[in-house]
Amino acid sequence: MKRDYQKELDLLLTKLDEKSKPKLLLHSCCGPCSSYVLEYLSKYFDVTVYYFNPNIFPKEEYEKRLKNQLYLIEKSGWAKFLPSDYNYDEFLSAATGLEGEKEGGLRCTECFRLRLTKTAQAAKNGGFDYFATTLSVSPHKNAQLLGQLGEEIGEQYGIKHLPSDFKKREGYKRSIELARQFDLYRQDYCGCEFSIRE
Repeated sequence: MKRDYQKELDLLLTKLDEKSKPKLLLHSCCGPCSSYVLEYLSKYFDVTVYYFNPNIFPKEEYEKRLKNQLYLIEKSGWAKFLPSDYNYDEFLSAATGLEGEKEGGLRCTECFRLRLTKTAQAAKNGGFDYFATTLSVSPHKNAQLLGQLGEEIGEQYGIKHLPSDFKKREGYKRSIELARQFDLYRQDYCGCEFSIRE
């Protein structure tokens, strides 16, 4: 049975202490996808964006998206930023044998696993209360899969995963509006060299 991760998040938010915001490490894939998520979650959490995306190809594209992410954070004031290294080989290693998979298939699952694992590790090491990802804001990303992976990885590393399906309540639509408002670059492919080919 499908879980309603938005309802789970709603319930969690009602239980938070309004006086002291919990610390959230939010994996972000890009500025436009993070815009709505940051606007929404910054009301409840002390948010730090973690831009860990070794899947993005070529490096110039990675830098372009990173620049947009930093610009959004600076202009909005919704979050802090935690840098990470770019190592495309890290993604290629995770995708080995899955190069021919269609977008949304097993290659994407392993890419999600890689990015969520690194985020959970960074959250644990940094003393955060929760970790999450902006990926579920996209209508092309499977929130059920992301939620399941997040929970498994959170249990493995002893850090709470924030349940979420950010595309709900017109989150994706709001992210497009905010991308226009902040004049953010919106890419036309997910990120890796295999998604460019598709």
